[in-house]
Amino acid sequence: MQAFFVIAYIVLMVVIGLYFSRRKVHDDTDFIVAGRSLSTLVLTATLLATFVGSGSIVGGASFVFQHGPGAAIFFFAGTPIAALVVYFLLAQKMRRSRATTIPGLIEERFGSTARSIASLIILLAYVGIVSYQFTGAGQALNLAFGLPVWQGVVIAALVMIGLATMGGLVSVAYTDYLSAIIIFGSMLIALPLVLTRLGGLGDMMDALPATHQTLLGGLTPWQALGYFLPLFLLILGDQNLFQRFAAARDPATAKKAAMGLVIASIVCTSLITLLVCATRVMYPDITPSTAMMTLAQQGLPTVVGGLLLASLVALLLTTGNSYLLSASASLTQDILGGLLRLNIPAGKALLVNRLTVVGLGILAWVLGAFFPSVLAMQMYSYGMYGAAITPVFLAALLWPRATPAGALAAMIVGGVMTLVWEIALGKPMGWNSVLVAMPLAAVTLIGVSLAGRRQPTVSAGA
Repeated sequence: MQAFFVIAYIVLMVVIGLYFSRRKVHDDTDFIVAGRSLSTLVLTATLLATFVGSGSIVGGASFVFQHGPGAAIFFFAGTPIAALVVYFLLAQKMRRSRATTIPGLIEERFGSTARSIASLIILLAYVGIVSYQFTGAGQALNLAFGLPVWQGVVIAALVMIGLATMGGLVSVAYTDYLSAIIIFGSMLIALPLVLTRLGGLGDMMDALPATHQTLLGGLTPWQALGYFLPLFLLILGDQNLFQRFAAARDPATAKKAAMGLVIASIVCTSLITLLVCATRVMYPDITPSTAMMTLAQQGLPTVVGGLLLASLVALLLTTGNSYLLSASASLTQDILGGLLRLNIPAGKALLVNRLTVVGLGILAWVLGAFFPSVLAMQMYSYGMYGAAITPVFLAALLWPRATPAGALAAMIVGGVMTLVWEIALGKPMGWNSVLVAMPLAAVTLIGVSLAGRRQPTVSAGA
């Protein structure tokens, strides 16, 4: 019965995608930034759905299952804290920029070479993020239908690629809006049901393992910081965030949506944390990454569990769509149009965007075979972005003294150090690469900029 909810919701998403592809998507502006038409509520919902995908439902759930609610604070706090920084400092600046991608904004300050390097790094990070959305959705379909995980991954990849190809950001935004309503409703209903079953919040907390009842859940302070920083730094300079603010009706709408993300992310991740802790008590021997989906399937009444499972699958799918679209925009505008200087005729731009979505989706599916878990892929992708892109992006918006040479050096140091730390060295001391790569990139940016001659700059929407 619960599988029916999943099938019905996937069909609904496909119908919405077909509708918007025929009625609302006429050119690449509609495809990439939804015709700059999104309202505050829709924009808030699509921001939430983008940042509460496989990273929270699978990777975050696995982390909470293994370390407990105290450690979860460090893992999830990056979203609301980064969103607050965006609200007070960045949202209106981002919306006022003429650019529609992060590399485009970086080019306004630091030149075409910086744009090219930024776009290549974003592709490395975003293809990784799409890959673990495929894996997470494949695990969800495995639980819902009993399919082998690899078959679930293939089906999820086909649906994500198809939806992103059809309707672009406008279809993703409105399916996100519906998904956000359903997941909030189902989790708010589910929480009192499972707490009642376990004797209340206090009894549930007492039933957790002793390490789960400590603040860090068995982690060292440096390890806890290593889980906080990747998501925090990703959101500060995320192209999805930038792309959605570019899709807002006006700068005021973008700023209000940033505050909406602060509130919604705190509520949503708190619900996820409590539900995963309940699942840890009820089903201690399951695979940690499947905690939310196991609860939906086995620990709740049929209708509530079916709605929760359907919304979990939907969020996994729409987060994958979002990052596919952002990667596609970077590939077409920043690499094909910028680095390679290909002149794409206006009449073919939409087709090229759709073809790049398909190509990047296939690449993400292949990449998934090289990382052992969603959490491992998540930390690599976030770390790559947070170390190599976010410091330069923030400097472009906030630090007039930054120079092109400093920006180039910082991106190269951050990207290379992430690859060396994660792959060549195998994460020494269990530290995520962002703890090393981001400080090195920031110091490089500051040092090279201060050592060089001050360059004339163009304001990025300030």
